[in-house]
Amino acid sequence: MNIATGALDRMAAIVGPKGLSTDPDRLAPWLSDWRGRYHGAAAALVEPATTEEVSQIVRTAAAHKIPIVPQGGNSGMVGGATPDASGKAILLSLRRLNRIREVNPAAKLAVCDAGVILQHLHEELVKSGQRFPLTLGGKGSATIGGLVSTNAGGTQVLRHGTMRALVAGLEAVLPDGSIYHGLTALKKDNRGYDLKQLLIGGEGTIGIVTGVTVKTVPALIDRCVVWVGLDSPEQAFELLQFLSARAGAHLEGFEILPESCAASVMTHIPGVRRPLEGRHPWYALAELVRDCADGPDPQALSEQLMADAMERGLAHDAAISANEAQAENCWKIRDSIAEAERASGPALQHDIGVPVEKMAAFITSASPVVEARFPGTAVAAFGHLGDGNVHFHVKAPPGETKAWMDAQAGSISALVYDLVTREGGSISAEHGIGQNKLSELARLSDPAHLMALRAIKTAFDPDNLFNPGKLVPLA
Repeated sequence: MNIATGALDRMAAIVGPKGLSTDPDRLAPWLSDWRGRYHGAAAALVEPATTEEVSQIVRTAAAHKIPIVPQGGNSGMVGGATPDASGKAILLSLRRLNRIREVNPAAKLAVCDAGVILQHLHEELVKSGQRFPLTLGGKGSATIGGLVSTNAGGTQVLRHGTMRALVAGLEAVLPDGSIYHGLTALKKDNRGYDLKQLLIGGEGTIGIVTGVTVKTVPALIDRCVVWVGLDSPEQAFELLQFLSARAGAHLEGFEILPESCAASVMTHIPGVRRPLEGRHPWYALAELVRDCADGPDPQALSEQLMADAMERGLAHDAAISANEAQAENCWKIRDSIAEAERASGPALQHDIGVPVEKMAAFITSASPVVEARFPGTAVAAFGHLGDGNVHFHVKAPPGETKAWMDAQAGSISALVYDLVTREGGSISAEHGIGQNKLSELARLSDPAHLMALRAIKTAFDPDNLFNPGKLVPLA
């Protein structure tokens, strides 16, 4: 046994016979990240069912100096929920904390456990005419607690913001086992530091989120998705500015992708079709919505705006969805890019952010720099142009294997992140730091930023037991 004698017995007594396992076959699926990049070991998988059980597990672990790696849906992109190889840690799964505690349409709030799956929350809110305005491709496995811990964004940030803007209250267990009771949604609260905001994006390094109060909005009455053929990211940005000025809050999402990504999806993903017959170097996907009875019809608004945009030379062609099936087809293309990419060969993923007004020029200027420095590679930049966040993927040369990509990963990422930093950007716009970007965060952060991160971590978790080796580059 790698951990103190009796500690696992105490934990088993807390969570019951179904709540703890040391069976290697039971643990195996949770010891690697979903991309298969990171692999670790753990002494046990512990699955508490209540916040109080989480608290007792943490107290037991603290008493025996046992590291804890919290885990939700294990769908993170940066290895933030994978333990190291020592086998000294326990995996603490939040998946049994899966209750939606309250839905309050009048207050536009919902309270749920951290282990609630995003799609399940969406489905529950529909029953009361509400919705949670954050969605992403992994909504069927991503948990609310995981979204909080990584400050997830998704495809509706343009209108509604990231999790920082959508969380009204939190409940969490701190490293000493105490419970932070902060679920009450207050418009004003000046009692010092905002612990809620420290926990959002904290990746489980200073607290384990167990409950969340999220903001909800009225359910959509209808929507319209527009698929636009474009020449360049710069033209896409001009179109974004035009639509934002004319549609205002009715513009809920704006995504871009190159033809290479669309072609890959058509090749590898069954059941999708091209919205436009012609081929264009770039595409934009814009979603216009109506969620109040006196709002404009989104299809009529889309038709009017795209007619005006094409007259102004802001687009070459456009397909406007006439029904929900066509709208879903457009989003399936966008959401399937990562899956299609995996099928087409190895690629190195970067989740980057620069100021919105600089992103189009960044894509155009940075892509050839990377491709020239690493001959044969191809950059595919796609995603949330309206948020200043794209997924800047560098595909391996044809015929090369994952081994080649692994050997070049450090050099490629360093170049990409240097280019991002020169623009005043972020090396992690929505996926977090985890273990994947730890060294680059240490290399590129200014001293004040690193000092603050380390001071906060040490103050909350002096023994470095909460998700060690993630987010905070310790000296």
